[in-house]
Amino acid sequence: MRTPDPASTTGPDRRTGLAVPLAVGAALAVGAGQAEAAPRPGSGAPHAPRLETVATFDGAMPTGVTVSRGGRVFVNFPRWGDDVPFTVAEIRHGKPVAYPDREINTPDTAAPERHFLGVQSVVVDAADRLWVVDTGRVEWADAPYGGPKLVAVDLAADKVVRTIVFPASVAGPRSFVNDVRFDLVHGFAYLTDATPDGPNGLIVVNLATGESWRRLDGTPSTMPVPGFVPTIDGRPMLNRPDGASAGTPIGIGVDGIALSPDGEWLYYCPLSSRRLYGVRTRDLTRHRKTAIQVHDLGVKGMSDGLETDRAGRVYAGDIERKAIVRRDTDGSYHTLVRDERLSWPDTFSIGYDHKLYVVANQLNRQAAYNGGTDLRRKPYVLYRLPIGSGPARR
Repeated sequence: MRTPDPASTTGPDRRTGLAVPLAVGAALAVGAGQAEAAPRPGSGAPHAPRLETVATFDGAMPTGVTVSRGGRVFVNFPRWGDDVPFTVAEIRHGKPVAYPDREINTPDTAAPERHFLGVQSVVVDAADRLWVVDTGRVEWADAPYGGPKLVAVDLAADKVVRTIVFPASVAGPRSFVNDVRFDLVHGFAYLTDATPDGPNGLIVVNLATGESWRRLDGTPSTMPVPGFVPTIDGRPMLNRPDGASAGTPIGIGVDGIALSPDGEWLYYCPLSSRRLYGVRTRDLTRHRKTAIQVHDLGVKGMSDGLETDRAGRVYAGDIERKAIVRRDTDGSYHTLVRDERLSWPDTFSIGYDHKLYVVANQLNRQAAYNGGTDLRRKPYVLYRLPIGSGPARR
């Protein structure tokens, strides 16, 4: 596979020191103890964009957000232990309302293909349909067959129009399908499997046939960095479910995902890492398992979600710094905003109002990471900020 064209406006740029193509199996991951430079402050703007509150949540903790062409806002609530009366919601008059109805949000494991069990992400595509990413897992129990799936909802009729169930060979009982991006022009969807049980990898779906397959399973770019321990709120974040535990590193693999406006590049990152990676989508959609070149695109900070705008820029959280960073098309990173209110910036979505939406959900303050004590302080908040560009949906 050839090196990307340095004149490309959307793909990786070899002019940046870290945007070097590396073959799968090469040592892509950076050790947890190695120094990594934070993205530099943004330039050219006299003031950072201000965060605007869109909605607050006094109940369950949200993770995902997406915005339709008409400005409708949808969120989801994973079933991780909070009281979750519905796992997908539309924001109406500032409050979450079960969507498309209460019945489908009932976690009925006897008919998993017809119900939302544990939704991790919601994404509106270029055809203005809402797609629901269901892990199929309720409070980390094994997913039944029919649980891990993609579900499309017609926003004009507010009804489910398609369900794509993943076979066990693609998303099994311990998988954790996390996020998705769509290319309706070429007819593919791309998902991440962030399971802490491994292996981590990418999932590709042929939208015409519903067939799906895995790519980059267990490779350095999709797996957590060994021994990775981030510092958040001034202390190391570790798995520490009780006060007697010394804590262990949190190993979460490929999580965030974004697609370039031309559909040629897929960007992704493990949660337990500070690096961004890119791969050509044509290498993922081939049925033959050929060698895939992965491109290390440098340090962006520890991120959960990713998003791209129409100009080809990539947005990511920098969880440790309570910041949002942007990778420009020349490969440089800039801090877009840094604010104490951005406690765990989770999922991103870009609206047609040219604003970036982000959920701040205090995920690191859950009891599992703090000796059994829940340190989260409600409300959780959905913010937005102007970015001067629209979504890269295609």
